Amino acid sequence: MATISSALRGATLAINRSHAAASRGVVKSAATRYFSMNPNVVVDKFVSSPPPSSPSSSTVNSDALRHPNDVHDRNANYTNEDSRSMAGVTASVRHNWTKQEIAEIYSLPFHELMYRASTVHRMYWDPAEVQQCTLLSIKTGGCTEDCSYCSQSTRHKTFVKPTPTMKVQEVLEAAKRAKDAGSTRFCMGAAWRELGNKKNAFNHILDMVKGVNGMGLEVCCTLGMLNAEQARQLKEAGLTAYNHNLDTSPEHYPNVITTRTYEDRLETIANVRDAGISVCCGGILGLGEKETDRVGLLHVLATLPEHPESVPINALVAVEGTPLGDADADEETESDGIADVDAFDMARMIATARIVMPRTMVRLSAGRLSFSDAEQFLMFQAGANSIFNGDKLLTTDNPAFDEDTALFQKLGFVGKPAHAGPRVAPSEVTGEVEITQVKGLEQQYA
Repeated sequence: MATISSALRGATLAINRSHAAASRGVVKSAATRYFSMNPNVVVDKFVSSPPPSSPSSSTVNSDALRHPNDVHDRNANYTNEDSRSMAGVTASVRHNWTKQEIAEIYSLPFHELMYRASTVHRMYWDPAEVQQCTLLSIKTGGCTEDCSYCSQSTRHKTFVKPTPTMKVQEVLEAAKRAKDAGSTRFCMGAAWRELGNKKNAFNHILDMVKGVNGMGLEVCCTLGMLNAEQARQLKEAGLTAYNHNLDTSPEHYPNVITTRTYEDRLETIANVRDAGISVCCGGILGLGEKETDRVGLLHVLATLPEHPESVPINALVAVEGTPLGDADADEETESDGIADVDAFDMARMIATARIVMPRTMVRLSAGRLSFSDAEQFLMFQAGANSIFNGDKLLTTDNPAFDEDTALFQKLGFVGKPAHAGPRVAPSEVTGEVEITQVKGLEQQYA
């Protein structure tokens, strides 16, 4: 299984755009430019394409050509890349988005937004490959936070009954079942505000991470707030990714949660990133937010020092007994956007995320059970390339493994293998993408 080296972008970087262009010296070998010591700024445009004896497009789509699995290694391969263009659409990885720019993208006519997002998705990813993740609640209920959507808070009277942390062997058995069902990333969630001084529980979690990693699965955790030392130990144990959602915009956040600040969440994300763990961070639609709040959430994510490796987009599953669940169920009051999320809302959010964070994996997460196969396909077309599978997402229902297997077969999707980087975009391999590189300037983009 081949990976792309730091001196090679796509199938080849030593490609002339055309014989005429080559004769004028317009396009030089990008590999040559990469190693050049010329201090001047060099703008290098080229079309990545296979060698003359290239295999068919179906072979190009195989697992033989993959990016590095580590997101930092992947980004390092494209340090000098400025932008990509295909079919009239130009995209780039940047961290200086303004709210106005993102709002203009979000507000595009739906057909135009879908076209742009789908094109960007095909410039950077293989649209046939979708990551499958399984989420297990290893410690359910009893959380002291007041998140107004959460069924696990001690402040709300819901169907959830607190349970102790699962035994290590129980978790490993669940991970094996998930692997046997086709999942390649196993995520463990614990309902508490933070790890704090839970030393025994943390040691057990470290054993879980080591055990799941030893099965050949990627490992993700969501354990509340982390300090830098805890993040370091999780990385050392083999943790692949850490989930810590921002939920909504900074402006709307106090209407949803009061026991943890937005800055607390950003600090945990920084600790995770600094430890070299991939960041998984997204939000929830249906919290009573306005469209400006959805734009605001994407603005925070898209202007982080590094874009998250993955961004989960959730639709609120309203639970009776939570403030948001009770407000949604009250027929005498207007829901004001609470749990009132349709497939177009999800697709619009996913599409905008795909455009402003083109190298980020966008995960179609909670609420999937309420959408038909056709509606889910709309979201995949918008740029989603990861899902949670299994019949539970912590405490709420989710499509069963066999239903997702049937969906993948119906849509022609294949799962991303564990500990293997994503496939190189077929459009990059076959020469449909024009890539612009800029060298000689201090790089602004990761």
